[in-house]
Order: sequence, then structure tokens, then C-alpha cells
Amino acid sequence: MTRTFDNQAASGYDSLVTHSPALDAVRFDSAGLVPVVAQDARSGDLLMLAWANRAALNATVQSGEAHYWSRSRQSLWKKGETSGNRQRVVEVRLDCDADAILYRVEQDGPACHTGSPTCFFRTISKDQDLVEGDDRGGHLLTRLARMIADRDQERPAESYTTSLFERGIGKIAQKVGEEGVETVIASLSESEERLASEAADLLFHLLILLQARKVPFAAVLDELARRER
Repeated sequence: MTRTFDNQAASGYDSLVTHSPALDAVRFDSAGLVPVVAQDARSGDLLMLAWANRAALNATVQSGEAHYWSRSRQSLWKKGETSGNRQRVVEVRLDCDADAILYRVEQDGPACHTGSPTCFFRTISKDQDLVEGDDRGGHLLTRLARMIADRDQERPAESYTTSLFERGIGKIAQKVGEEGVETVIASLSESEERLASEAADLLFHLLILLQARKVPFAAVLDELARRER
């Protein structure tokens, strides 16, 4: 069920959920707010930090779309309502102290208003300088897929990945097949450590094959998520 909540309706809607056991467990601060972290449910990437009041949490649970409370505008807002960069909520989690919320979401487009995929695109260096750069992703396989995409575009010399791309998709597909066979053999007759090593080789070369075919790793995650459902 999808509903639209305007600013005037927020307090009235809040009063309708007074007896919700789940929302009663949340420890809102003195301003009636709780911090909310949004995480990509497919890749594990951390997307943004915002705030929610009781009405925003209730709207999120009821509609399946991420809602927040704007401290600057003092109003309820739905993520993507104007930008189109919606967040479909897969799960809402409460931390152990009940004073922080996690939205696990399926993100459409960039999460940050700057156009960055995530709001966490700046790093504090060891010298305490502020360095800007895209987050490489929260999950190891996501970071690896992006590194392989960079290798495909930049083609640095003396790179094994570059050499595979230059030899063509036939060679890459052959390597995936070889690594698949070696993984099977390791599973039947070799040590657990050897199986883990061969499985890593298989995953690595499979990511290269996906990049060579221009199939984004996110498409694989989407398909796995579909099957999970």
C-alpha cells in the first residue's frame, strides 16, 4: 500500500501509530528523531545517513518506500520523490540500543544529492587531508568488479587482467571453464584450502567474463535477489 504524506498530515498520522510495539521500542532523541543509515541490499554499500521521526518510520514500513525527516525543512520527505532516485525498502532493522535504524534498500540511481552513488565519497587520509573519490563499494566482490572494469577501460601495461581482455572473450571464457574444472577437482580430492583458492580463481575470472560481455555485476546480484524472493 502506497500513501502520500504531506507536512500537515505528519503529526496526525503519527498519532495513529501510538500503540505500535515495534515503534514503541525505538529510542527517539529529545527532538523526537532517530538516525537512519541506508544500505544497498544487493551490494552492501553504505549509501547515506539521515534522520527519521515516528511518522517517517511508520510511512516507511507502511509504503515500502524510504521516508525521512528533514531537520532543515522540518518536514517529512520520501526519498526520490523529486529526483526519481527512489529507495525501495527490503528490511528495517533496529540496533541493540534501539537508538539507530538501518534501512536495507534497493536504490534507483545515485543516493547522494551530489550525484555520487553514495554520500560517503570523501576519505580522511592518514595526514588528515580530505580526499574526494568514489567509494569502491562495501562488498569485496563489488570492489573487485569495479577494479576489473577500471582495468578494462585503462588497460595498464603488465596487468594480467589487461592481457586477458586483449586476448578476447574466447580466451576469457576458456579460462572460466578451466577454473571451473579445477574447482570441481579440488572439491573431490584436494584440501579445503585448495578448494578455497580454486573457487577464488573461478570467481575472479567469472567477473572478468561478465565485464568482457558488458554484463554489470549488479545484474547478477539482481537476479540472485529475485531468486531469493
